[in-house]
Amino acid sequence: MEWYVYQKGSSPIRKVSRRGRSRPKRNLLIACFILVVAGLLWCAAVFNIINNAETTTPMTKADAGIILGMSMWGDEPSPGLKERLDYGLKLYNEGMFSRIIVSGGLDKADYQYTEGQGMRNYLVAHGVPDDAILMENESTSTYENLKFSQKIMQQEGMKSAVIITHTFHGQRALEMARKFGYASPQLGLTESQTMSMLKYKTREILAYTKWKMQQLSM
Repeated sequence: MEWYVYQKGSSPIRKVSRRGRSRPKRNLLIACFILVVAGLLWCAAVFNIINNAETTTPMTKADAGIILGMSMWGDEPSPGLKERLDYGLKLYNEGMFSRIIVSGGLDKADYQYTEGQGMRNYLVAHGVPDDAILMENESTSTYENLKFSQKIMQQEGMKSAVIITHTFHGQRALEMARKFGYASPQLGLTESQTMSMLKYKTREILAYTKWKMQQLSM
């Protein structure tokens, strides 16, 4: 539909199309729709990726098991962190590695222990000799967990590692380890019986997306 603009006492001076005026708005809506669909497809793809991470099978004996940190609850590991520690203990007792690297910094300024120290305390209390545990207690992310743990491995002359974490977290950890140049890193993954998977898998989708963006600048 077209309409005209008049000046008083004159002929029409401009013809305006309503269809033309609405085109930018329509294009914006189409662009937003495409972005939403693309975002949903990406989330679905990432969800599938993180759901398909598996423990390395068959697992071969490694120099070290690296247990990735998670939050402390005061002086004690959180239930989720205990799950990682218990699975690391299982692999250690099965002889899959003779040394354990625990990795994680301070969660809160008023906490007595870093994640690394809290993990060490837990392992020692469950029978692991103190001299079999190497501690990294500065990291604040998975990226730093693996970067700083690799430095410890290099200092100790260790070449191979099993990375121990939860299933939903495994793919991102594995990709980071490969990016850092770990030699044939293996995964030791445990399912959680204590954490909300809706919460943690949603967070992992966001964290994995951030990691893929970070990779572009590396």
